[in-house]
Amino acid sequence: MEQRVQDIRSGQANELIWLLQHPPLYTAGMSAKDDELLDALNFPVHKVGRGGRFTYHGPGQLIAYVMLDLQKRQKDIHSYIRFLESWIIDCLSVYGIKAECRKGRVGLWVTANGKEEKIAAIGVRVTRWITWHGFAINIHPNLEHFKGIIPCGLSEFGVTSIHELGSSCSVSDVAKTLKDKF
Repeated sequence: MEQRVQDIRSGQANELIWLLQHPPLYTAGMSAKDDELLDALNFPVHKVGRGGRFTYHGPGQLIAYVMLDLQKRQKDIHSYIRFLESWIIDCLSVYGIKAECRKGRVGLWVTANGKEEKIAAIGVRVTRWITWHGFAINIHPNLEHFKGIIPCGLSEFGVTSIHELGSSCSVSDVAKTLKDKF
């Protein structure tokens, strides 16, 4: 990803969005605190250069690595984050899910059974106006795997998925919807 970002910056490559799944692992963003890793559950832990704290990635979760040139768009990181949030909200609405932003909290949130839970995490980096890293949408991951960390440093909230909210879509379905909504 870092090489692609350099190639986009130098004009040797086009912008690109990767949509993929990872094997079970934890990532520690630049703001991660050691005590937020509760139990690695025998998963690899990777320190990454994106913003944010600890998150889990694994099967049943769609990861979007978004490499765009903001010089060709709007040189405004806050607008870029709002774009990602809106893109995810539009995608989730196709599956009957009303996701929302919350002041002071990164990511997308839903209210289910009277409690707020995170359905999508966002962690980005911008280098010389080229974006990288991106977001993760929980479709049907093993939610127990989030118990090894304090997700995004927020212990008072839960984590949910599209399946937990009653939709039986696949990762491929959500990937197609993201492409269509872009």
